[in-house]
Amino acid sequence: MRGKSNMKNNMKKVLFLTGVLCLASAGGVSAYLTDYDKVANQFTVGKVDVELKEDNWKPEEQKKIEPGKVIKKDPKISNKGINDAFVYLEVSIPMAEVTAVSDNGTRLEKKMQELFSFSSRTSWTKLNAQKLGSKQVYVFAYNKILKPQETTEPLFDMVKFLNIIEGQLDGQQLEIPVRAYAIQASYTGDSASSVQDQAKLAYQKYVNQNKNQPGKVTE
Repeated sequence: MRGKSNMKNNMKKVLFLTGVLCLASAGGVSAYLTDYDKVANQFTVGKVDVELKEDNWKPEEQKKIEPGKVIKKDPKISNKGINDAFVYLEVSIPMAEVTAVSDNGTRLEKKMQELFSFSSRTSWTKLNAQKLGSKQVYVFAYNKILKPQETTEPLFDMVKFLNIIEGQLDGQQLEIPVRAYAIQASYTGDSASSVQDQAKLAYQKYVNQNKNQPGKVTE
């Protein structure tokens, strides 16, 4: 009886082990379950690109000007780039030692003075004014961050020639150079402050970055 019992037990063991081997084979131990994915992020480098415009300026109409004449001139800036920008206008007014007269015709003292005057719009803030040689140079910052495809308001709409005594500047050619500057709005100002304060800070960074470069400010 013991012999038969031992035989049955051995058969159970064989069957059990055989079943284990079959399960392992059916599970497929020849490879792991795997997967793969990737991300290729593309970045477009920004570009600051501005255009200086004067829609009402007619050079052919300014070949001969008289004392006291009002001249249409409306400098403004268009953002042609893809970045928001702080923008600035620099205006150089010629100066000369001349005798002018007041509105009522009274002769004034001869002195070095600006030959043109203008009134800036409230949408611009004056950052600087300094005399450089025979010019008075003004720098204004726009009070808004200029977005792509936007255009500023004009800094002014006209300039007025000084009412001088005749014969002092006869035949001379006078110029009012205007330059536009721009710097990216991101990471150049202090976002916690006003736009005007941010523009001032960004302008100084522009000056520092472009020293001795073609785009440097007038100095």
